[in-house]
Amino acid sequence: MSRIFALVGPSGVGKDTLLARVAPGLPGLHVVRRVVTRAPAAGGEDHEAVTPAEFEDQRRAGRFALHWQAHGLHYGIPQAELTRAPVTVFNGSRKHLAAAAAAIPGLEVIHVTATRAALAARLAARGRETAADIAARLDRAAEPLPPGLCVHVIDNSGDLDTAAAALRALLQPVRA
Repeated sequence: MSRIFALVGPSGVGKDTLLARVAPGLPGLHVVRRVVTRAPAAGGEDHEAVTPAEFEDQRRAGRFALHWQAHGLHYGIPQAELTRAPVTVFNGSRKHLAAAAAAIPGLEVIHVTATRAALAARLAARGRETAADIAARLDRAAEPLPPGLCVHVIDNSGDLDTAAAALRALLQPVRA
């Protein structure tokens, strides 16, 4: 039986950094390549870039196990990507976890967290947002996840190697 994880956490918490650190050393792990309505080189993640019209065509055709809209973009998790390996992980949305759990039986959530101070410093260092935008992101980061989910928490406030080791241990395929 395969395990499917939604990797979630606020912007700046280091989800992509952690995943990039551990994925190469886990041959039984499949990282889902999301479908996103943004340019191929934008966003710092390997994704399938599509236009809004192409996204809508794929949605209507039933390609996605899960899809959502955030920050003016559309995101899709292709159904075919979810059963390719003993362990699968996708970068998800905290706001859409209830829908994800309903669409993907047995879904487990990896909630990457960090202190407010660590998040504030990382977001400010990016230089992409105003102080007011950062404050709004920090407030959203404090919102709780929906109840009733299987949630594993990884604190990425400090040493990256410590958080990466916790993620690696969680994503290790179960051996008989």
